[in-house]
Amino acid sequence: MSESLIVCASCGGVNRVPGDRSALGAKCGKCRSSLYDGHPRDVSQAIFEKQISRSTIPVLVDVWAPWCGPCRMMAPAFEAAARELEPRVRLIKLNSDEQQTVAAQLGIRSIPTLILFAGGREIARQPGAMSQRQILQWVTAAKS
Repeated sequence: MSESLIVCASCGGVNRVPGDRSALGAKCGKCRSSLYDGHPRDVSQAIFEKQISRSTIPVLVDVWAPWCGPCRMMAPAFEAAARELEPRVRLIKLNSDEQQTVAAQLGIRSIPTLILFAGGREIARQPGAMSQRQILQWVTAAKS
């Protein structure tokens, strides 16, 4: 029986979830927040880095900005995708205006951009707005 390491999107706490337990109902051992609630959270640089380096599940990042029309249009689709993909994939948001250093390190040239990480490294990248169906298909293909 294997366990998963899941990083809390609220506080950055690293949580061990046994393989025989559903992560959907799990709460963070540090802040007591639900680990999954179907609402991708905007994260800081520190939590972003911890998500990428410590999570044993894939992490899908939506790099966006509040002034970006396509980003705002895609937000409901990204949230709907979270309800479908969690707990197999962690979905988080990274505000490129607030986290300019991370956006620069990632080489973000346009927003929105989706980046899928697994095992601490980037495995796929897709610029441009997508529908929920397109997000689900892209993640499934990228994980294969």
